[in-house]
Amino acid sequence: MNYVNFGKTGLQVSQYALGTGNFGTGWGHGADADVATAIFNAYAEAGGNFIDSADAYQFGQSEALLGTLLEGRREDFVLATKFTLGATPNANRLIKGNSRKAMVASAEASLRRLKTDRIDLYWVHHPDGVTPTEEILRGFEDLARAGKILYAGLSNFPAWRLSRAATWAELTHSVPLVAAQFEHSLVRREPEADLLPASQALGLGVVTWSPLGGGMLTGKYRQGEKGRAEGFGGRVFQAENSPQRTQVLDAVIEIAGQLGVTPGQVAIAWASTHGAVPIIGPRSISQLNDYLAAATITLSAEQLGRLDAVSALPSTPSSRPHGHPVA
Repeated sequence: MNYVNFGKTGLQVSQYALGTGNFGTGWGHGADADVATAIFNAYAEAGGNFIDSADAYQFGQSEALLGTLLEGRREDFVLATKFTLGATPNANRLIKGNSRKAMVASAEASLRRLKTDRIDLYWVHHPDGVTPTEEILRGFEDLARAGKILYAGLSNFPAWRLSRAATWAELTHSVPLVAAQFEHSLVRREPEADLLPASQALGLGVVTWSPLGGGMLTGKYRQGEKGRAEGFGGRVFQAENSPQRTQVLDAVIEIAGQLGVTPGQVAIAWASTHGAVPIIGPRSISQLNDYLAAATITLSAEQLGRLDAVSALPSTPSSRPHGHPVA
């Protein structure tokens, strides 16, 4: 696996992050401890070193499993986790959201589950519609000064809030905001209009989730599979519900046939060409192996241009970094 410099930090992270939303069965679906262990070990053996979790994943089970898996090799990984939603189905309102109180309580609980003394990259999972940016940054500063987090980032925030937060942190000399996370794929290209160029201009490390469009870009839903269409209540599933999306999937499948690879590998390889670290979130070893194989794919200029063209949004300029490799 290749490694990339993460934003303006000194971190060198693997080209794919391992998403652990499927570690555990607290949601009624996911990978049990044995399967999660096999996935984690195989990812590590492939050279992966960037782990992405959240307190809400499987109602805390994801972090708890990671705490066991990281024992004896904690320093081999960049460990990222998130807070906002709480780790229980009906979390108390005082430990949900993005207030300083919720942030501190969530961080302390995550540290216990993860069996570690610090979180390398702490994300705000979602805006809560209430907490001011200044309060979020002050909370990050408190945790950083206490040695409980090293880096801070915003997940699923609009570009204007991301830009304001990064600038405010810089002007006040508080803990820098170093990373942004958001959904991006061949069927979710809206971030290219604002989030991607803003992140690049600010020097932020970019992590993108759902490069497979919730599995749609694998083509499996054409075969009658359900997967995330049902398992996550459809919340992170991009349906094949328009002529353009059908054309996108047709192009992905055709290019996969040309290269002798799977459609999912083509989709992940494309997502890797925007200066971001895509998150892969397997639920089985076979899925992990399929996703990791995308690292060996080189899309030709013609193939890349075709995918860009068929998935283009109206009047959306390309944010593909100038001179960025297509492999």
